[in-house]
Amino acid sequence: MLGHRPLVVEDYFAILKRRGWMILIPALLVPIIAVAITYKITPIYTSQTLVLIEPQTVPDTYVKPIIAEDLDSRLASMKEQILSRSRLEPIIERFNLGTPGMNMDDKILQTRKNIGIVPIHSEIQGAGGLPGFFISFTAPDPHTAQLVCREITSLFVSENLQAREQSAEGTTAFLKGQLEQAKANLDQQDQKLAEFQKQYMGTLPEQQAPNMEMLNTLGTQLDATTQALTRLENDKTMVESMLAQESRQTPAAPGMRSTPQADSIELQRLQDKEADLEARYTPDYPDVVAVQRQISDLKKQMAAAPAASSTAAATPRYDSPATMQLRAQLTAMTQAITQKKQQQGELQAQIRQYQGKIQSTPLVEAKMKDLTRDHQQAQEFYDSLLGKMNNSQMATDLERRQEGENFKIMDDANLPDAPTFPNRMMFAIGGLVLGLGFGVLLIAFLEYRDKSLRTERDVWAFTKLPTLATIALIHDTKAKGKGTIGGLFRKKDVAPAANKSLANVGS
Repeated sequence: MLGHRPLVVEDYFAILKRRGWMILIPALLVPIIAVAITYKITPIYTSQTLVLIEPQTVPDTYVKPIIAEDLDSRLASMKEQILSRSRLEPIIERFNLGTPGMNMDDKILQTRKNIGIVPIHSEIQGAGGLPGFFISFTAPDPHTAQLVCREITSLFVSENLQAREQSAEGTTAFLKGQLEQAKANLDQQDQKLAEFQKQYMGTLPEQQAPNMEMLNTLGTQLDATTQALTRLENDKTMVESMLAQESRQTPAAPGMRSTPQADSIELQRLQDKEADLEARYTPDYPDVVAVQRQISDLKKQMAAAPAASSTAAATPRYDSPATMQLRAQLTAMTQAITQKKQQQGELQAQIRQYQGKIQSTPLVEAKMKDLTRDHQQAQEFYDSLLGKMNNSQMATDLERRQEGENFKIMDDANLPDAPTFPNRMMFAIGGLVLGLGFGVLLIAFLEYRDKSLRTERDVWAFTKLPTLATIALIHDTKAKGKGTIGGLFRKKDVAPAANKSLANVGS
């Protein structure tokens, strides 16, 4: 009475004893049927190969790889390209893939399902293994599976080499174009900077220190020239005084006389000297007073010369050797003073020029910073592109030589010696599980519908009345249950109660 009352362990053993054959027969028949079905199913064979990714032969510190995409993304991209219609259709026609009668679209879909690509996970890479992936193909024929698996693997290897080479060449071509533009911009900045330096030559910021040194040098030279000029003027004044005294004391000598023309020249010289001294000194300065006195004496001498000539013929006046020497010194000093004044003017002009350069340096420096900043940015951008360009060219050469990162076939596509489907052992195990499950469900269903009373618990569960007594089942093979105590009940209606003759007297 399964379902009418809780069962105990003895009940389960009793059920198993009565209906055990319902479990045993399906458990034997269903696996046999399952294995027999496998002989009617078309077997499917799977060929598999292992592809590892070898790093480039040159260390990354010398040549950085251009393609830094991870394996999963690269595999996904290559898988979409290889599983395209243009790639699969020639393979299908060559190996006659697909079920007969199918159109090409269905064959392509079926072929895509039969191709398996499984990447090696990063945990294996972290353990020291090289990254890679598995490629598999399933087909009804083992040789076909092996050949197609090899073909798919070769497509992956060639596609990887071609894609890496094209990517490297494309990167190099792009960087080359960018480098040409950067070079043109840098040349333009160089030209602007050169024109600016040419325009403001002498006032550039880096020339400020030399300008200051030159200004100090010119100041020192100007001081020295001024001091030398002062000494020459003092010496000239002294020589002129001596010459005036000598002229008054020296009598006229034969062959040497003072003419009006000479007096006029001397007067002009003294007036020039007076104008120069008055421009630099006050009227009370001793040199100015001395020159004015000499001019006054010379004018008196020139005024007295006509009166003397009216009484007597002009008496020639001759200079002494000392006077001639003084006149020569005076002429030399006059020339030296003229040179010093010219040198003084040139130094003052140079000083003013350098002072103007130093004063305009801050404005030039501000303009220079703008040009220098633009030039520096253009130079840095050009240097960066040049480094990337060189690295890209080396990486492209590596890819062309196939010395970069490439796919290496570690295990060639194997020839499967047993089908992957159907697996007879798995079918047998599945049949066994199915038979056992079917038998258990059948017994549970029959026990649930069975209303027979076999134990005191069944009587109580069905009538809710106490049991007065139980009678053991008496088997009589001749009467077959008729005329016996046990014959009052059906054999299945009264359960045996061993070693019990009296039980539970009810109130």
